[in-house]
Amino acid sequence: MPNIASILKSEIARVAQKQIRSETQDIKRASAQHRAHIAALRRRIDDLERELRRVTKSTRVSSRPQGTEEEGEGVQRRFSPKRLAATRAKLGLSAADFATLIGVSGQSIYKWEAGESRPRAKQLEAIASVRHIGKRDAMQRLEVLRAAH
Repeated sequence: MPNIASILKSEIARVAQKQIRSETQDIKRASAQHRAHIAALRRRIDDLERELRRVTKSTRVSSRPQGTEEEGEGVQRRFSPKRLAATRAKLGLSAADFATLIGVSGQSIYKWEAGESRPRAKQLEAIASVRHIGKRDAMQRLEVLRAAH
């Protein structure tokens, strides 16, 4: 009898392994398909990101109005809170006076210098126009602006 029991046991093991192999084959195939699909999606994402970078670069260049480069208005301005404070200190003006000079509120100057906010492009142009004047010229412009109001 031990011989029949061992034969039965080995046959059951063989059938079980065959069944397990067939079940795991389906899972392996599905897993391979999923991995291939994920890899294709990643390649597609990379292609789309490259395309997006290319398009944003081209729109940055083409979004500028025509003729601004010739007129000198197409200059990209940078802003630094420390530089703004240094310019104001160089001119010897309070934040309120400096604000009057460039046409904004005193609170805007405080926020710009503290780094809490950033001036718009039009305001950056006004700051740039004041950057290269001296104290006397700044005081004269300020008096003219005060007299107008």
